Amino acid sequence: MTYKITAERDNETMRSSRISALIAIAKARIWASEGWEVVITDDQGRDYAPSQFEELAPAKPRVVSEATP
Repeated sequence: MTYKITAERDNETMRSSRISALIAIAKARIWASEGWEVVITDDQGRDYAPSQFEELAPAKPRVVSEATP
């Protein structure tokens, strides 16, 4: 899946595409931290604002600790 990142500030627009959701999120967060208005768009055309970026991230594995004898 391809993730398109669009960032706008003043009269400028930056665009980038990434295959990895995690890399797309990281790049978008950097731009957002620098004052850009950022949106990530997935292959289905759904837009994700910074508050929704975690929805794109793969599920975190659940860690189960083993009982000690």
